[in-house]
Amino acid sequence: MELSKRILVTGGSGFLGSHLCERLLEEGNEVLCVDNFYTGTKNNILHLLDNPFFESIRHDVTFPLYLEVDEIYNLACPASPIHYQHDPVQTTKTSVHGAINMLGLAKRIKAKIFQASTSEVYGDPEVHPQTEKYWGKVNPIGLRSCYDEGKRCAETLFFDYYRQHSIRIKVARIFNTYGPRMHPNDGRVVSNFIVQALRNKPITVYGSGKQTRSFCFVDDLIDAFVKFMQSDDHLIGPINLGNPAECSILYLAEKIIDIIGSKSMIEMKPLPSDDPKQRKPDITVAKKELNWEPNISLDDGLNKTIEYFDKMLFVSN
Repeated sequence: MELSKRILVTGGSGFLGSHLCERLLEEGNEVLCVDNFYTGTKNNILHLLDNPFFESIRHDVTFPLYLEVDEIYNLACPASPIHYQHDPVQTTKTSVHGAINMLGLAKRIKAKIFQASTSEVYGDPEVHPQTEKYWGKVNPIGLRSCYDEGKRCAETLFFDYYRQHSIRIKVARIFNTYGPRMHPNDGRVVSNFIVQALRNKPITVYGSGKQTRSFCFVDDLIDAFVKFMQSDDHLIGPINLGNPAECSILYLAEKIIDIIGSKSMIEMKPLPSDDPKQRKPDITVAKKELNWEPNISLDDGLNKTIEYFDKMLFVSN
């Protein structure tokens, strides 16, 4: 039986972070959740606060942190365009200064550290599906650059700390993920469509709606996080984590309307700047090295997510 660990999760009250904290506690670990609550919310971790092995710390990762832990999951950074474009300078600082501070901590205490990178490092890709060897096509001065280039720089820092200081790193490139605890106003396509459909409001589809995404349910992704962190130290990544089942944005809108039985109509709007036309992970490495692939279907995942938002909206009304 594996001994329990003391694990730090930055961004621990966010969508992915709260699910990760929950999973790590279920596996018998002690969890320190660090968050400045800029986009995360205490509502996501309220059910964990009575657990004696869980601790919540209000802290901004752009400032150093001094703790003693065995492992670090660095998830801190706004992940939706609405949030990360609100204060783009702070977004870049969170990715870059946050990475420097967490890597410095890992170096000092000799902890293994996981970086939540993103498929956004591929930009608007010219290669489809995207493999880890693809370097990407990113606009360095666009509206999304604070997030895209911040995450790219964080990957650079992780690999330089690995080469220069022999830090044990794990770098995951996360593709579109959805599920309960998404922020209802984060501007991401699944939460947008579900909230609009539940309210019978027009569903806003940008561009032609033919642009594609691949949607991974949160439980599948958290499985991959844990498997990756538990893998041998030689496996450092970057590794694509996501669901290769691709669908158009228009198809997703129509499916959500159908599941909910909504009266919503679809409203077309201009495509935002630098919005990728295609996004699909090649997960060959994850399948081979982690023996992982998603197993929750889009229909099952959407039903669980719709149920969450339906309850949330009912309570707020």
